[in-house]
Amino acid sequence: MKRTRNVKIVATLGPASETYETIRALHEAGADVFRLNMSHGSHAEIAAKHKIIRQIEAELDSTIAILADLQGPKLRVGVFANGSEELVEGAKFRLDLDPAEGDVNRVCLPHPEIFQALEANAHLLVNDGKIRLKVEDFGPDFANCVVITGGTISNRKGVNVPDVILPLAALSEKDRADLEFVCELGVDWLALSFVQRAKDVFEARQLADGRAAVLSKIEKPSAVENFAEILDASDGIMVARGDLGVELPVAAVPPIQKRLIRKCRAAAKPVIVATQMLESMIESPMPTRAEVSDVATAIYEGTDAIMLSAESAAGQYPIEAVQTMDRVATEVEQDPTYREIISASRHSKGDTIADGIVSAAREIAEKTEIKAICCFTQSGTTALLTARERPGVPIIAMTHLQGTARRLALSWGCNCVVTARVDRFKGAVVSAARAARSGGFATETDQVVVTAGVPFNVPGTTNILRIAPCDERLIYNTDPE
Repeated sequence: MKRTRNVKIVATLGPASETYETIRALHEAGADVFRLNMSHGSHAEIAAKHKIIRQIEAELDSTIAILADLQGPKLRVGVFANGSEELVEGAKFRLDLDPAEGDVNRVCLPHPEIFQALEANAHLLVNDGKIRLKVEDFGPDFANCVVITGGTISNRKGVNVPDVILPLAALSEKDRADLEFVCELGVDWLALSFVQRAKDVFEARQLADGRAAVLSKIEKPSAVENFAEILDASDGIMVARGDLGVELPVAAVPPIQKRLIRKCRAAAKPVIVATQMLESMIESPMPTRAEVSDVATAIYEGTDAIMLSAESAAGQYPIEAVQTMDRVATEVEQDPTYREIISASRHSKGDTIADGIVSAAREIAEKTEIKAICCFTQSGTTALLTARERPGVPIIAMTHLQGTARRLALSWGCNCVVTARVDRFKGAVVSAARAARSGGFATETDQVVVTAGVPFNVPGTTNILRIAPCDERLIYNTDPE
């Protein structure tokens, strides 16, 4: 399905969007990737959504990526005898391993790993940061704190520990079971929660064993500090601004977002900006002006994808939320300032033949009447390098591997086409011309750039750039074998 924009839209599925009719409407409205939140729903419910997406993909002959978002370890306080208590600023409050019901003075925190990692003056955040505690004294089974910011604390509220790296694996037992299930099901991307360092990513990659690409969610200060190594270990990145804004001052999140997007682009790895992008549309058919500006800013910064969470999963207006993102993206990308910003932020990286090929393809396309860049790719790397260039013409990513095409559906500007396997360059050029015409990117009188590697079907061999006519008769008359 041809889009009029390059940035991709990720829509989370949930109670408001679990039927065939709604999921199809979401895709037709602009959703390129569907997120399955493993924090909610049984394996049977996840499988049912997966089946519907693949049915729609086949019916519309439109490549769709599926992202399974693993829950990660959840840190929560225990329960209170009264259900909740009011903590006031300056009061003392104790967290410990005693399973007894809590009161206004203490509550159980059933995570010994937290006490093992604590440091003096560390902060503990409860209930999405609404309550802030400062550690004054601690041991292997307790932490005596002072209340810095008070409020209502109630049963099983979440706890964040922003100041230390916790000795916790990013994958819980539930996550390992979920990972195996969705990989067997056939998802394209795994989103990994609670990433603190690169070694958190390695286990997920090992368990996935190539069956799905691994995307790391950046939601902790330690992940920001260790971002270079995490990026190197990951196939993609999600800037998860919700938890990031809890564990860091909210004013720090926008510059972090901008830096991470640039680093991802330089590394030719897709990046998603997520959380609260159109939050008001959970209950309103219209977004706020600030939300529209937030979405636009992420697009101007060059992100590969923008994501809807509760807006499409549980909101009253899931289709309208996707349509809003689509309109904003289309409007931004038509703004001449957008091309100026994208071009100014382009920093060529790498000195391989493939780097040179994709850079030349972009420059030729933008300086001539070329209608599209058609890149043949086995692993997806050539298409990712082309997307890194952010060319001013469409990218047609061509591969005979459906899994590669689906993973590329997350990447900026990639119009993914599954082709028959080709073994000769002339066949590749013919396939590219047909794809450009059938996709509405070009006519018989137009030309496209074709990039490929010889020998064919070998990853990492991009070494050919060809300006090709879209008229097959001219290809057969002029192209060598």
